Amino acid sequence: MERGERILYQNQKKMEEFQQVIGYQFQNKNLLRQALTHSSYANEKHMHRLSDNERLEFLGDAVLEIISSEYLFNTYQDKPEGDLTKLRASIVCEPTLALCTKEMDLGKYLYLGKGEDMTGGRSRKSILSDALEAVIGAIYLDGGFASAKEFILRFILTDIEHKQLFYDSKTILQEIVQASHKEELGYRLVKEEGPDHNKHFVAEAYVGDRVIGQGEGRTKKGAEQEAAYRGILKLREEQS
Repeated sequence: MERGERILYQNQKKMEEFQQVIGYQFQNKNLLRQALTHSSYANEKHMHRLSDNERLEFLGDAVLEIISSEYLFNTYQDKPEGDLTKLRASIVCEPTLALCTKEMDLGKYLYLGKGEDMTGGRSRKSILSDALEAVIGAIYLDGGFASAKEFILRFILTDIEHKQLFYDSKTILQEIVQASHKEELGYRLVKEEGPDHNKHFVAEAYVGDRVIGQGEGRTKKGAEQEAAYRGILKLREEQS
């Protein structure tokens, strides 16, 4: 098998595997390929400037917003508009969407430029959340509103309580520590790497001298947010 044929076969196999994982078969495979193509890959391969997933991400963002709004409106009939808005924000924010991609291992299937791949792009929250929205946009174009809704209900609109917990993690952890611990809650940065335009931070949440959670992110705040979330889960597990 020639190198070009082998790459083509591997790409087709990768896309078939991803469709099995998400439980949706595309009629137009080009839409799926585009949804999984990051701008770094398109630039590296000198592809058409609109060949990456950014336009599909734009569409998927809108589809996600209307479907999540409808779901929350029907599910939480006793909540006022302000609470619904906050709840929706907790679901569609970048860190939460990136968290949702773990079940489908989305990073594994992305087409990334070599530099982006080598610097941890497959686990970068911004890339994962954008790609997830692009997949939603692709499914919407390929199979319509009902197919997109089924995908969103399966992979995103689940375990709402934990997603809200993640979104409000620093506030909630502060309340837990104040109520049940004498020591103070704090955060410390344990790693900072990468150029200014592409930083990666690792932070720890600690109570007294005990580390209760670790998180990572593109910003210090994002890393602390995840560390707080891990800390909440740890403290709740210990209490139970």
